[in-house]
Amino acid sequence: MPRPRTSAPLGRLLGAELRWVLRRPRTLVMLGLFALIPILIAVGVVIADRQSGGGLIGAIAGNGLVLPVAAMTLALTLLLPLAVAMAAADAIAGEAAHGTLRGLLVAPVGRLRLVGMKAFGVLVVAALATGVIAVVGVAAGLVVVGGADGQLVTLSGTTVGLGEALGRVALVVVWTVGQLAAVGAVALAISALTEHPLVVLASVLGGLIVFGVLSAIPALEWLQPYLLTSGWVAGADALRDPLPLNGMAESSLRALCYVAVGGGLTLIRMLRRDA
Repeated sequence: MPRPRTSAPLGRLLGAELRWVLRRPRTLVMLGLFALIPILIAVGVVIADRQSGGGLIGAIAGNGLVLPVAAMTLALTLLLPLAVAMAAADAIAGEAAHGTLRGLLVAPVGRLRLVGMKAFGVLVVAALATGVIAVVGVAAGLVVVGGADGQLVTLSGTTVGLGEALGRVALVVVWTVGQLAAVGAVALAISALTEHPLVVLASVLGGLIVFGVLSAIPALEWLQPYLLTSGWVAGADALRDPLPLNGMAESSLRALCYVAVGGGLTLIRMLRRDA
């Protein structure tokens, strides 16, 4: 009598996906490049001899704990979404292109678990990339830039201690990962519809560029609440005192809507996909 097909434990599935993500040379190279971002900014600020001008970059001079927030804010405009889109493109479209997706679809895993595995892998990439920028940013800010006696001078002119400053950096990390989760959900939905990873990259990056253009047109201001990128400057609010949370809360809610739509479309497509 044939043995019934049993489903593998969820922990084993997630562990396998995690190993698959972390063992890819592309992921390791990408994390190394992200680690260079805050270092290059710190070196540039020091070489500029505190003549960086205004804005976030200008606030870094002599105030190193601004560096991780500034680096994450700058990377969120394009580089971090690119990394997440690459992970999502490889997760489904890449598997289909290499012929390995069929094996996953016929395996005793379940379509719902399969989507969860792939979403977990994309989320890991988002968290690692953001975390690397934050950790290296804090270290480079304190060692290379220095200043403020280990404290953070906010954009409001007040000073907060090291513990609170690190808490604000952690808040920006969590918020940034949430925004990237929305990008990943949309990218996974596109990845489930095609067998060409480049189509996923082009669609996601093209969409982000279009969103940026639309947000810059005053006549289309009514579109702002629906554009994912319109709230991506809210991370800088962590450098103000008192800490305003409205911007991050609104953009997080918007990102959650994108996650729901993207995740739903991915699941519907994978449930109907032929093995």
